[in-house]
Amino acid sequence: MYTGPAGSAALLQQIHDYNVHIDSNDVFWMIRVADAAVKVDFDQARTRLRVSNLSVFDDHDIANSVTQGLGLPGDLGFPYPTIAPVAPVRATVSFDVEWSGVVDMAPIHNSTQGFKGSFLSTGATIKWSAEQPGFRFESETPDPSRNLISVLGREQNGVFFAQM
Repeated sequence: MYTGPAGSAALLQQIHDYNVHIDSNDVFWMIRVADAAVKVDFDQARTRLRVSNLSVFDDHDIANSVTQGLGLPGDLGFPYPTIAPVAPVRATVSFDVEWSGVVDMAPIHNSTQGFKGSFLSTGATIKWSAEQPGFRFESETPDPSRNLISVLGREQNGVFFAQM
């Protein structure tokens, strides 16, 4: 979340950064959800991801997220501002994302790189909320007309490439 206008994404204007931290396998910003949270009907171009009260951390900003609360010194040799260290705060997030309605489709087959798949451009909506001590946020009512691009896909690559 940022305090500036939508689309600005200036580092110094960021005030919340919700994520699940890095796991024991060095995977970051991803977590397994219950199978029941995901419903997919690719043939009907309908998918839904619904998660409630997922335990996460608010790291304040992307710099503290990737440095585990150490911030960013301003003298790293690239054009980023100094960002003060901020300790993570426990929080919960909930979201309901729905994809539906085929806008366009694209079959892709790339034998050179061992990749193939079927991809559907669709409509989509999301309702999102976050809660932590002293702060709560809830997104506005989902509006399908504000969607820029959404894609559902089935793909195979690597050792699975020859099996499709």
